Amino acid sequence: MKKITTTLLAAGLLLSASACSAPQQLSTADTCSRVKTVISNPTNTTDKTGTIRVANQLRPIEAVSSDELKPTLKTLVDYLDESSKDKPDTAKLDAMKNDYQNAGTNYGKYCGG
Repeated sequence: MKKITTTLLAAGLLLSASACSAPQQLSTADTCSRVKTVISNPTNTTDKTGTIRVANQLRPIEAVSSDELKPTLKTLVDYLDESSKDKPDTAKLDAMKNDYQNAGTNYGKYCGG
């Protein structure tokens, strides 16, 4: 009886641990809300430090974002990462600029601006 109880207890703990660690995907509205909070934060300036801060705050949102906004956030984070480097690759940034602008348009489409 003791072994069965221990086995059931262990199985229950495993199930509850896996349920807690599985990230939940956000809806598009929730994703927009979280992104708006990040970009409206006055401490997130346009200088290098602010750019790094924005990218770091968007990264966890990207991981759980809605399917519609996941590629948009990835593009934004990639562009911000490259632009905030000590010596950004200008050719790479130029190549990314069109995708970055399209990501902004896509964000506006789903989040209204």
